Amino acid sequence: MRKIFALLTCAVALLIGANSMAQDSLVEHLVRSCESDIQSYCSQVTPGNGRMLHCMAAHEDKISGRCQYAFYQAASILEQLATATAYIASQCATDIETHCSDVAMGEGRILACLADNEAEVSDACKQAVSDTIEE
Repeated sequence: MRKIFALLTCAVALLIGANSMAQDSLVEHLVRSCESDIQSYCSQVTPGNGRMLHCMAAHEDKISGRCQYAFYQAASILEQLATATAYIASQCATDIETHCSDVAMGEGRILACLADNEAEVSDACKQAVSDTIEE
């Protein structure tokens, strides 16, 4: 379980600029699934800066199966997002530098920039986006 919490912490840090709606949904799912555990073990913790995650990790031997499963689901989703992000970044690095270097990262702005410049974007980059982004 510690490995899952560590993976979540790293993945969240890496994907801070990813689609905020998807992140909110994931966080909301975790909170709903772990609500009773949060109340039981971490109600005095001020959320933010990973404090809640660390509290839950400190009580990992006591949290419910439902909450543990939600963490495993979240870790799996974040791992998929990290892999997709790395794939797109590797295939689109030159295109991002050429066409989107002045675009702030996060909230899908880089993908929007690549879409705006689709005619000039490399085939490898187009394929990587197509392979990883659900329309």
